[in-house]
Amino acid sequence: MNATRAPDRELLARVLLSRVIEPGDEAGGRWLREFGAVEVARRLLKGSPRLAGVSGKRWAGLCARAARAEPERDLVAAGEAGVRFVRPGDTEWPAQLDDLGDARPTGLWVRGRPGLRIWALRSVAVVGARACTRYGAHMAGVLASGLAERGWVVVSGGAYGVDGAAHRGALAAGGATVAVLACGVDRPYPRGHTELITRIAQQGLVVGELPPGDHPTPSRFIVRNRVIAALTRGTVVVEAAHRSGSLVTARAAQRLGRHTMGVPGPATSALSAGVHELLRGEAVLVGDAAEVVELVGDMGELAPDRRGPVLPRDLLEPDARQVLAALPARGAATPDEVARDARTTADDAIAKLYELQSLGYVERHGEGWKLTRQALISAREGRERC
Repeated sequence: MNATRAPDRELLARVLLSRVIEPGDEAGGRWLREFGAVEVARRLLKGSPRLAGVSGKRWAGLCARAARAEPERDLVAAGEAGVRFVRPGDTEWPAQLDDLGDARPTGLWVRGRPGLRIWALRSVAVVGARACTRYGAHMAGVLASGLAERGWVVVSGGAYGVDGAAHRGALAAGGATVAVLACGVDRPYPRGHTELITRIAQQGLVVGELPPGDHPTPSRFIVRNRVIAALTRGTVVVEAAHRSGSLVTARAAQRLGRHTMGVPGPATSALSAGVHELLRGEAVLVGDAAEVVELVGDMGELAPDRRGPVLPRDLLEPDARQVLAALPARGAATPDEVARDARTTADDAIAKLYELQSLGYVERHGEGWKLTRQALISAREGRERC
């Protein structure tokens, strides 16, 4: 919105409707699609004709809310708080939110300097349990900082637990983060995160569907999650019980065709049970930022190969490894015995034994050969790796 110009009718209508129609109300979204914001606002203010899809009682309630709305005042209050209203069709509007169909936000209140559309193009949601464990907080923070270091924007809900750890991880890495709130963006919630959300507004973005001063409710937290899912390329869930709200975000991401990922936890942890349920379905297991980026990023953004340490015996030629494996763990063996167990000739076995002796794997004892201490340690490490 240009502060030097008077707001247009469509803008005022959408600001009014952001105070009248609850987030995620598909009936309201259908009205907007069929009649446009100006006509819907006009009917609500006039009280007639009633729009389809709601009872007379509910229509009366919506009209009463419309009569109390003051869109000009909301815009002034927002401007004083450094908040702007972004609506569909604006340059800053993230087009991926249109995937929500009739559940698309009427508009978004945005606090912070960066452009929301540009930031959302390369963003990942990191969500999870409020009452998370130290492991959950650690994983959320490490994932978020790793994503931020790779140039990805970390999106979460500003709540306690995993959300807060994700925001802090991104900020600690000097990266970008977005908090999507279930209340007015001018009043941080939860109160204990006032300092964190203020810092996010200074370094990143705080976003919400509700107008200045509006308060959160349990249902608003749930419908807020669809915005987090739609705004980002994928959602990572770090710790979630079976009834966790973060699973709502993950399932919304799946319905929208976004990537869904989960960080596993102990099989005995109730806080990881919801994540494990996702992983048994279509979600992808991830353990670090590189694996997340490989899934949601562009072609060529691959995670490094996961391999165990290379042991010295791994560098031996196959024939030499076969001869080495033919030697007993205890005691010595003759070249004929080694050749038989290695399925080679005695001459080849002797040649390989002298080669292994030069490398410190075997030693000669009279007419026989035995493993050195180095070889025994290497064999034990190989067994532990299997």
